[in-house]
Formats: sequence, structure tokens, C-alpha cells
Amino acid sequence: MKLAILGAGAVGRSVADLAGEYGHDVVALADSKSAVADDAGIDVERALERKAGGEPVGSGAPEDVFETDYDALVEATPTTLDDAKPGFSHARRALEADRHVVLANKGPVAERYDELRALESDSAGSVRFEATVGGAIPVLSTIEDETPQAVTAVRGVLNGTANFILTRMAAEGLDYEHVLAEAQDLGVAEADPTFDVDGTDAALKFVILSNVLADGGFSLSDAAVDGIQNVPGSALDLAAEDGRTIRLIGEATREGVRVGPRLVPENGALAVSGTRNIVQIETRHAGSLHSSGRGAGGPETATAVLSDVGRLE
Repeated sequence: MKLAILGAGAVGRSVADLAGEYGHDVVALADSKSAVADDAGIDVERALERKAGGEPVGSGAPEDVFETDYDALVEATPTTLDDAKPGFSHARRALEADRHVVLANKGPVAERYDELRALESDSAGSVRFEATVGGAIPVLSTIEDETPQAVTAVRGVLNGTANFILTRMAAEGLDYEHVLAEAQDLGVAEADPTFDVDGTDAALKFVILSNVLADGGFSLSDAAVDGIQNVPGSALDLAAEDGRTIRLIGEATREGVRVGPRLVPENGALAVSGTRNIVQIETRHAGSLHSSGRGAGGPETATAVLSDVGRLE
């Protein structure tokens, strides 16, 4: 397929870099300021070199992406809340042109799911968004294979930064502020880690899951969310005495979304360590299904994007 990629951060760059291995051509790549576009296919290596060197990715404007002869728009711009722009606007423009949309951007699916599906129903194009939940972990495709109607709940750990902090606090007996600073030094946490530690990032993913299970109706404002900022080291110590630990656990059902610190068995499936993620899918007929792996990262998330592209063929 011919791919037009909006967003040249870690995910967008990785999609461009790996697309050829999956048998696809990149006809456009844009960041917020510039673009390179060619219906015959762009020189991906040169575009990525320019981006890495601080130069514009190309001589065109980001709008040029929509003028190319693309089959699928890969929307990999940063996630925004509320109106989910510009990601939602990009998806709408592609669908109104009867093109496919593959989202790595969580905003449109978490905040404007019903509108997105309405646009899809009026389009010859389809929307896919595996990459919005769990990075490389095949969460949404597993639900799709089981059929959403056969899934009763999804729960798990879907933020690596929060999980790293809680893991280190428990293992070393350190307080939150100390481990947060360590995580920032290692690049595990952003300079402003709010989105991760207050539970927002995980909540967006579980809102998407509830939307899939219930066929819409949810946004971030509907979720009950608590973060890990106020978890004291003493709570982890007490939990360990009882053979348990604390993880930031989310749960999505057709009734709603909850995210917050929860006690889990120390050797249980949900007690993954470090930056790993895990998802537990409860089904009516197949029992409990578990998938674990890297929930973030450029190449990891790009594999989910490109798997979605493959399903569109």
C-alpha cells in the first residue's frame, strides 16, 4: 500500500523506516512544519537523515500530504485531549476522501470515537488503531478475533513509566520523588511526567477499550482515574509483607473505565516489572487471555501500525 505519514516523531519515523520491510511504499512524510511527498515514493532514508540533523524533512508544506496518491494515512502526531485536534481533523479529511486511516494517535479514538465511526460509515475507507493501546501487544486484534461481544472486561498495566516507578520503589525501598528523578535521568519518564503518573495515559487506552467493547459512548471525562503520585513507599513495604505489591491497574468494561493503584499478588500475572505492559482479556468462552510486552517505543508501536496496514489489504 501507499502510505502517507503525518507525524515524524519516534513512531512516525519508525513506520517510515520499516514500511519497506512490510511491502509498503511511503509517498509522504510530514512533521508539524514541513513535508516530503512524491507519488512514486519518497527517499525515506534521506528524509530521516534530514530530520535527525535538525533540517526540514522536505521542502513542502504538511498539507501536501493530502494531495498525494496515498492508500492509507498513518496519523502519528502527538495525542491531544478534548477536541483531539489536529489528529481528528486529519482522520476526517482522509476518510472524506475515501482513504484508509491508521491511528497511532490516541486522541481521536478516546475523545471522539462516535464521530470517527460515523465518518468511517460514510467513507469507502476504514479506520484501524491497534497502535493506540499497548504498543506492540496485539490487544485490539485479539478482541477483534474473539469478537467484542464475547469479551466481558479488559484489565491490566498500560503505562510503562508508572510501572517502572512502582517497581523501583518496591525493589529498593525508595520514595516516589527519588525514583521519578531516576526515571527522568534514564529517559523512562518525560521532563513533565504528569500524563503518565497521574493516570491519564493509561486511562486514554482503557477508554478506547471500553469504546470498542460498547461500540462507543466513552471519553476521558467518563473515566475514574487516580495516579501514583501519592503512593508512599510504606504502602509498598506493607504490601510486600502480605505477598502483594502495587501496580497502576486499569479496567475497561461496557459500563465504564477505572484506573488507579491496586494491590495485586506479588507473583501474579499483573505484577509485571520495569516498563513492561500486560493486558488481561476476560472472555465468555475462552477464559482469561494474557498478553505482555513492550507497550511503547518507536519500532514497537510501528509494528502495530504496519500490522493494521496489512489488515487493510
